[in-house]
Amino acid sequence: MEIFVGIVDGGSLTAAAAARGTSLPSVVRALAALEASLGVRLLNRTTRRLSLTDEGREYYERCKRVLAEVDDAEAALSARRKAPRGRLRITAPVMFGRLHVAPAVAAFLAKHPALQIDFLLLDRVVDLVEEGIDVAVRIGELPESSLIARRVGETRRVICASPAYLKRAGVPKTPSDLTQHRCIGFTGLAPTSEWSFASERVALRPALTTNQVDVAIDACLRGTGCSQFLCYQVKALLDARKLVRLLPDLEPPALPIQLAYPHARLLSSNVRAFVDFAAPRLRYPER
Repeated sequence: MEIFVGIVDGGSLTAAAAARGTSLPSVVRALAALEASLGVRLLNRTTRRLSLTDEGREYYERCKRVLAEVDDAEAALSARRKAPRGRLRITAPVMFGRLHVAPAVAAFLAKHPALQIDFLLLDRVVDLVEEGIDVAVRIGELPESSLIARRVGETRRVICASPAYLKRAGVPKTPSDLTQHRCIGFTGLAPTSEWSFASERVALRPALTTNQVDVAIDACLRGTGCSQFLCYQVKALLDARKLVRLLPDLEPPALPIQLAYPHARLLSSNVRAFVDFAAPRLRYPER
């Protein structure tokens, strides 16, 4: 496969032989043996030029992917022999980072004292390459095709209210009932005034809108109205029955929690070591 890819990339058998530091006859024999084993012609050869056959073009693309996987596997094993050192920049959503990522970061740093970590808690989507971030914890699907993601869990959007508010205002039975309730908007989760449910979206006019989740949670606890959060943000309050989960059967599909980093071919040993260390510690199955 390497010789065949070398021939195509180099444009000639002679160039492939020179790149590998071997003789032209050995390259010719290797190509002939490959075509014989596959039972197809991969290249059309004349005295002046080479061109891929249809089968050769398809095989070339597959060979490139296979060889890239081999390179990545070897790089992964090599990286494990190198102790992380230097600087590592990590970002995560503010509350999830504080509750779940920070302990993993501290434990990783204790294990690798030669490392320096910049840990940024931000409730916005960061361009990893543009802002020099090595690893990001993302909640939701990744729009960037250039990123690799390792899923570590999931979380749901939940509607909550305090028992005191529900006693005073009643319990909503359908999403549309929320239009008759006082609501609190958290722009970090829903930048518009629409809340998502399994089969519909409801437009609301929040009595209070904030970009800080702590403010929204506090207002919800004080009985200001209903609000929508990610479940991990209010799980302790739900378990303590300080908040009540509303319309649970109509919640939209869970959002993935993922470790995201640049394409594996660019992966540093620091990033690979942190991802391997943090992934099992960030497992967050949620219902």
